[in-house]
Amino acid sequence: MKAFVLSFFILLCLKLNAQSKITLEGFVKDKNLQAIVGAKLVFISNTKRYTIITGDAGAYAIKLPEGLYNIEIASVGFVRQNDKRNFQINTVLNYILAKENSSLNEVVIFSNAKKKLSISSGNSFTFIPEKFSSIPSMMGVPDIIKLLQLTPGVQNSGDANGYLYVRGSDPGHNLMLYAATPVYGMSHLLGVFPFYNPDHVQEVHFDKSNSNARNGGRLSATVAVSPINKVPTNFSVKGSLGLLASQATFSIPINHKMGLYLSGRKTYVDEIIAPLFDSSDKNKNSDTKDLKYSFGDGNLTFIASLSKKHLFTVDAFVSGDVLRIADSNLSLNADLKWSNKTVSATWKYQLSEEAVMANSVYFTRYGNNLSMEQASVQLNIGSYVKDFGFSNSVKYTVNNIPFETGLQYSRYELQPQKIDVSNLSTSTIDQQPLIIKANNVAFYTVVKPCLSNKLFAELGLRINYYAPDHGGAYYLRAEPRLLLNYIPRENSSFFASYTRQNQYLNLVTTSSVGIPTDFWVATSDGIPAQSSNEFSVGYNQIVKKQFDFSISNFYRIMNNLIEYPYGVTQFNEITTFKNDFFVGSGDSYGLEWMLKKNNGKFKGWLSYTLSWANRQFDQINEGKRYFAKYDRRHNLAIVGTYDLNTKWNFGITQIYSSGNRFTTPTSWYFINNNPVKEYGKYNNAQLPNYIRTDVSLNYYFIKTRDKESALNFSVFNTFNIENPIYTVLNVAIDEDKQKIEVNPERKTLYSILPSISWRFKF
Repeated sequence: MKAFVLSFFILLCLKLNAQSKITLEGFVKDKNLQAIVGAKLVFISNTKRYTIITGDAGAYAIKLPEGLYNIEIASVGFVRQNDKRNFQINTVLNYILAKENSSLNEVVIFSNAKKKLSISSGNSFTFIPEKFSSIPSMMGVPDIIKLLQLTPGVQNSGDANGYLYVRGSDPGHNLMLYAATPVYGMSHLLGVFPFYNPDHVQEVHFDKSNSNARNGGRLSATVAVSPINKVPTNFSVKGSLGLLASQATFSIPINHKMGLYLSGRKTYVDEIIAPLFDSSDKNKNSDTKDLKYSFGDGNLTFIASLSKKHLFTVDAFVSGDVLRIADSNLSLNADLKWSNKTVSATWKYQLSEEAVMANSVYFTRYGNNLSMEQASVQLNIGSYVKDFGFSNSVKYTVNNIPFETGLQYSRYELQPQKIDVSNLSTSTIDQQPLIIKANNVAFYTVVKPCLSNKLFAELGLRINYYAPDHGGAYYLRAEPRLLLNYIPRENSSFFASYTRQNQYLNLVTTSSVGIPTDFWVATSDGIPAQSSNEFSVGYNQIVKKQFDFSISNFYRIMNNLIEYPYGVTQFNEITTFKNDFFVGSGDSYGLEWMLKKNNGKFKGWLSYTLSWANRQFDQINEGKRYFAKYDRRHNLAIVGTYDLNTKWNFGITQIYSSGNRFTTPTSWYFINNNPVKEYGKYNNAQLPNYIRTDVSLNYYFIKTRDKESALNFSVFNTFNIENPIYTVLNVAIDEDKQKIEVNPERKTLYSILPSISWRFKF
């Protein structure tokens, strides 16, 4: 009898154990039935919580004990859902998420809360460009780069500059990605026109500290621009028609599994642009005469959803710019051309319910060429960078913990500068081009465990190997990444991060205004690899469900920074990069805060950055520390949009920042009747504070989900404030050579710039 009872209880326990686990599976999609990648589902019981992330096909599968669960489903850019279910058997459970109305969405960390709240990590955020149509811009469409300059930690670059300066780093320290392909030149007309066509962009992810080990090769931030990634269901056209430029994007379905998107932009009225930049009496400080400019670019995206497990995409981007300047007073004619070409192909395959593999191959090229003729002297300077790469990555889960592991390979070819000079002192200089080739291999892995109900982590490790073909050292380096999020309450969170990074390609800036004569060089003999360490901590708070407040501190140390002091006029035939470059170090630190309002008729944000950026080179400033040229102590941005009704909305941006730093003589005197200037500290002067107000107005004739017709009126620099881009010292000497009079003259590129455009979609 005892044996029978014991056997009965053993069988009962086995039966209960066999029934204690059930399988849940399904998909998370949007209203167009497109898969939502990376959606998070959290199943909460009385005692435990279980988390699963959807794969590239939007699918998920998870094993849970039987019982009653509160379910939270969320993804960046979508409205969060809550559900409650009692599971006793294996169940298929699908969810449809609606798009979120708010425009700017941070990286979301979810707490064990009943309310719909999102908490930011502080260093990263994702946004959808089309949501920013109310914010002023030159073409009446969102400008991705200028939008980023309105956020904390990003210094305003000023006029005549389309670069990003993030947390005190150089512009070349940012990793710029389009469809996961590096872009090396990113400016239209010195930053005046938007570089990316926002109609062809799905979303933009910005990481100020590059905390994800997937991204590497730069010391600072990552800007990842993702093109449209869903198969078009209907033929449609959208774009804008303006006085200065126009653009159009076509959605072309091939069948229910394949389709493509084609986009193009073009400037076409030099007669309108040129008067805005002339040197008339109304703009006496302008430094351009007879300026003509044009650009054009195009995007292509092909998408084939071959099956539920296979997705194949091809993305291509080309751009070309031409800037011509003629000045009869100086007998000067100059042509500056620069262009980008990128193409990538990606194949994603769902290996299992919890694993997705992605393979991609890409090619990118950026080149610029300056042809200049002054009097009888002819000058030609050209440079380019090519990058061919391949990557393989697998996203999978182990015990409900998300992992990502990948391998990346890049092949570089660079020509830093090829200089040809004719008729210079009756001689000709034909510099032999220096071609640098190198290889880079990287392996990375990322894991995102939930350490507790209130503590979340993202741990990453990136190992890279860099080897030039000829000359220079070989590098094998490890880059650990750490991000911790602690959520003590449902409306607040703390974060802390550490990132180590290395960089082997370096952007050399040859001017103070970011013109595309800048060139790239690779780590080789005399040019060491750069490295950085960054630490940041911060706090986030939801205030009365309408306001999101965040504050953070950062500290970044940079080693083996390079400076090239000669600009574009170094014609010495015996010069070498090993002798020309200065190598030094730098650091930057600061405080960032932001107050954002997402709901109601009035939306917007207020951001402020207080920061320092220092450099130290043995050959500069007697080896003493000095402020970097892009050290701008204060950066303040105010952004506001107001929806008056269904027909009218308004937008305004107000920017205030400290002026750029530069070096100026501190005294002048005569030696043997020759004037001599004496310099003090390096970067000892500053331009005036930069102030700019932009406004916009949109009037909608039609505004539905599938159709749109709207007029956009925008005014750039509404109050016509002259913000100088640099200063020229005009020196006057009396006849007896006893007195020197120095008059600084501040040069500006443009003042007030109005624009009007018609946006359409049908």
